[in-house]
Amino acid sequence: MSIAFGKAGWLFNRLRGMVAASALGTLGLFAGVVHAGGYGAIVIDATTGKVVESVNPDEQIHPASLTKMMTLYLTFQALQNGKLQIDQQMPVSSWAANKSPTKLGLRNGQTVAVEDCILGMVTKSANDAATVMAEGLGGSEAHFAEMMTAQARLLGMSDTYFNNASGLPDPDQLTTANDMVKLAMALYRDFPQDSHYFATKEFVFRGQVVRGHNHLMDRYPGMDGLKTGFTDASGFNLASTAVRDGHRLFGVVLGSRTAAGRDQLMARLLDDGFDNQQTPAVLVAQAAGVRESAAMKVLAALSPIATAQADTLPATRPMPHRNHRGAKSAPVALAKQTRHSANAKSARTVVAKRTNVGRTAAASCPRRGSHATTCPHRSVGTKLAYRNGKKAPKLAEL
Repeated sequence: MSIAFGKAGWLFNRLRGMVAASALGTLGLFAGVVHAGGYGAIVIDATTGKVVESVNPDEQIHPASLTKMMTLYLTFQALQNGKLQIDQQMPVSSWAANKSPTKLGLRNGQTVAVEDCILGMVTKSANDAATVMAEGLGGSEAHFAEMMTAQARLLGMSDTYFNNASGLPDPDQLTTANDMVKLAMALYRDFPQDSHYFATKEFVFRGQVVRGHNHLMDRYPGMDGLKTGFTDASGFNLASTAVRDGHRLFGVVLGSRTAAGRDQLMARLLDDGFDNQQTPAVLVAQAAGVRESAAMKVLAALSPIATAQADTLPATRPMPHRNHRGAKSAPVALAKQTRHSANAKSARTVVAKRTNVGRTAAASCPRRGSHATTCPHRSVGTKLAYRNGKKAPKLAEL
């Protein structure tokens, strides 16, 4: 009987995946970008550490320029430890100068101040500035990426892997909404003296005004950071923090189909969080370009595990196994008192119920940098973005 049940689950997931893939393909006719990854969202109360809202918080997704939040974390750490000075001039290598846009336009052989690199990363999401800091702190970008992943583990980011300092496309560079909100909170908790940089909307660099990409800060009262991100493979990502009546929330949205949809969703999540209301999970899916078709509803009704998934969204990708290790939600906490909070308490992220029917158990993996493209539990986004012999997805980094 268990064999028959397993076959039924496999068939259900197969059919459901075919419908989802077809729906996304149709959406591609009407949208300029349909990303290859999944989607997720989370909102955390900075005072209590309580998860206010979460949808697919452990879905592994390409971080895009949210990666620079960790580059900035290590930069602030070096400033705090006295290894760097804010006005210190950093050398620009050809490797950094040749990074794809967006960038500050740094040239090989030049130098650039640490503060300009920080502002360039926060506003314009400058890839050349991120690489300058990576080489300055790590000797090479590859070694700096190892430092980034090591720091991620220290912060409890168990499902995040960094291979570069900028967030430019890499098949093995993955994160989750749960991990990114931990990083966002850690930046404000550990470096309160530097968190003001995230509120920067523009700055003058070598006589030119450099304007930021985080347009929601212009429209959402109380929002004072953090970071945007976009590549074709990731979709539109956003990490935000806002204060209302002395109450601070942190939110992360990953995998939205458009910048406008991403910003609208973040505003709704924060509004509902401040009002102690729940945001309908379907809104997160809709922002990612997923629509509930009649066929999906029929398949959901026929599912042998429908009751176990009553509070989840329909599957949106052909392969159900997305998390690298099938990891469960990790505790989200503020270990130290911040300048905006007191008596921070640990809280465990509430995750949507899920089942292992139709899944292949994930074996332990070697280090991600050595992953073969045929690894059975490689991320869904990677499989789709790099199928048909593609070396890298088309880049449009924000």
